[in-house]
Amino acid sequence: MTTLVVGAGAMGRWVAETVPGEVAFTDTDPAAAEAAATAVDGRAVALDSEETFEAVCLAVPMTVAADAIAAHAAKAETAIYDVTGEMATPVEAMRAHAPALERTSFHPLFAPENAPGNVAVVADAAGPVTDGVRDAMAAAGNDVFETTVTEHDEAMRSVQAKAHAAVLAYGLAAEDVDDRFHTPVSSALDDLVAQVTGGEDHVYASIQRVFDGATDVADAARRLADAAGEDAAEDAFADLYREAGRHHHEQRAQRDDTDTDNEDPQE
Repeated sequence: MTTLVVGAGAMGRWVAETVPGEVAFTDTDPAAAEAAATAVDGRAVALDSEETFEAVCLAVPMTVAADAIAAHAAKAETAIYDVTGEMATPVEAMRAHAPALERTSFHPLFAPENAPGNVAVVADAAGPVTDGVRDAMAAAGNDVFETTVTEHDEAMRSVQAKAHAAVLAYGLAAEDVDDRFHTPVSSALDDLVAQVTGGEDHVYASIQRVFDGATDVADAARRLADAAGEDAAEDAFADLYREAGRHHHEQRAQRDDTDTDNEDPQE
């Protein structure tokens, strides 16, 4: 199989290392395409090349996914897929610009350096090529699972956009203290700040622009601040504290039920 990976960042390289066959890179930065090609024993092609490939993979920021699909869909002979992180926009764009091709949206739910992990999949128009990509991801140790566009994007608003906003807000609000004062909670939060800020800022900016988690986190923080104020009702903070706990325990119970449903009865 021949594959053109559009986007020579870390996720594009992960795709190239995971899928079978010959891989070429193209990128708005030709030097990045050359470097990625060298790293995976592939080759680089010009952004405006008219060469075609059996499959085209979009590994670009979410905010430019639609434009990239429009620009490169014609280079795909059989299949087109993306690993951008959102699903509504790429799926719609692939339908519009590659209606006769195999089309799948993959979202590896991890930074490439943390692979393997979970990979969400919307198989909009699956076929042998996209199924082969999916099988290759599974063979690399990833847990590849089916979802829907709506289910995925709603989940990302919480587990990515809101989670990142909460972690970064703590990083902005926290002050430097002697390490001896840290509690288990603050130490864990410090570790999360280090993990999030150790990535690429444009990736996290794209997530906030697309899913807008910071607004809800800011609203929640304001509710807590108001509930702790002098003019708040006596039980206002306790009510929010219990509300947060109920949400956490409900989510944990749902995960436990899912894990139980997925157990092999013969094990």
